[in-house]
Amino acid sequence: MKGNNNFFKIFILGLLSAIGPFSIDMYLPGFPNIAKELHTDVSNVSLTLSSFFIGISAGQLLYGPLLDKYGRKKPLYFGLVLYIAASLGCAFSTSVMMLIVCRFLQALGGCAGMVASRAMVRDMFDVKDNAKVFSLLMLVIGVSPIIAPTLGGYVAATLGWRYVFGMLLLIGLGILLLCVFKLPESKKPAAGYSLAPGFILRKFGDVFREPQFVIYTFTSAFTAAGLYAYIAGSPHVFMEIFGASEKTYGLIFSIIAAALVVATQINAQILKFTSSRKIIPVAIAFQSVAGILLVLGFANNWWGMTSSIVLCSVFLACQGFTFPNASALALAPFEQNAGSASALIGCIQMAVGTLSSALVSIFHNQTAVPLGFVMAFCAITALTILLTGKGIVRYRAKKAEVEKSSMDMLGDV
Repeated sequence: MKGNNNFFKIFILGLLSAIGPFSIDMYLPGFPNIAKELHTDVSNVSLTLSSFFIGISAGQLLYGPLLDKYGRKKPLYFGLVLYIAASLGCAFSTSVMMLIVCRFLQALGGCAGMVASRAMVRDMFDVKDNAKVFSLLMLVIGVSPIIAPTLGGYVAATLGWRYVFGMLLLIGLGILLLCVFKLPESKKPAAGYSLAPGFILRKFGDVFREPQFVIYTFTSAFTAAGLYAYIAGSPHVFMEIFGASEKTYGLIFSIIAAALVVATQINAQILKFTSSRKIIPVAIAFQSVAGILLVLGFANNWWGMTSSIVLCSVFLACQGFTFPNASALALAPFEQNAGSASALIGCIQMAVGTLSSALVSIFHNQTAVPLGFVMAFCAITALTILLTGKGIVRYRAKKAEVEKSSMDMLGDV
């Protein structure tokens, strides 16, 4: 994995992966102005975020089979064109319902980049290099929560919220042009691949029958769910409980997000000396400890703002070690079905992440305990899935070996 050409390909794949996060974070500061101009309230504007999550989750299942049948670039082009058109619709929305629909279509288009980028990593690079490549993708993705809210807030304040979607349109157009002229096709169309529902379901079933995929996909999904819980609950904890201003919270958010980005780059260096399989359990163990300390400290009023920032940074940094390695291991067994596998990874992560965000709201009790509890629960569940899954695989392998030895002995007789 060497050369400027590979670096540029990874950069484009990183941009494709970041479309979703950037589209989520950039317009958040404009919520009050959107509500005012569209004659509604912020709670209704929040439905535009919900419709985006639905679109980005369901859309990934749609693109998986398309990427496996038509190659990677044609479905990608379709998705990016839809994203651009929907961004234009968002910018000219005259009602909150129109904005909700356009945000759904925007997500439906943007998620093509998220699915395609994972599949193309599997296509373009050796399996042994996949975890390093995903670490580099996280460098691009991780910039989103650092700069997107600040940039979106500045644009919304100076030009108006509609120009935020104008910027997203230009970003989508720029990425489309890079894909057309600079990103090579990584997989030829498969003429024998059917889009019949039964065939697609069988392909998804083939992916789920791979134990390595199931173990590392659900492990990654639950560690990522802790991140989603943090995003959902941190505004209340830092601004309402600890009294941080909006600007201070933006700085706190950036510091904690930077911990994740730095961790992904450290992970890329550690992979020179050890394997993904060894890194993941250590990272999740530390994440579980950080989660337990958070919930105990919140319940007993041990932590102030600084100590909470430190523990949240540790928690998210562990995600920087888990995500690249788990993604690489989940996709490793697949060559022909990488698109379908990538789609399932994204859909499962989004579904579990949405559930964890909802749990923070459901358990809301004016304290920081629900946030700490959900974060700890997600990390411990991920560790349980990983250790139990690996134990089952070892047991089955040992059982198969014993049965084979018994048959060999009977054959000798």
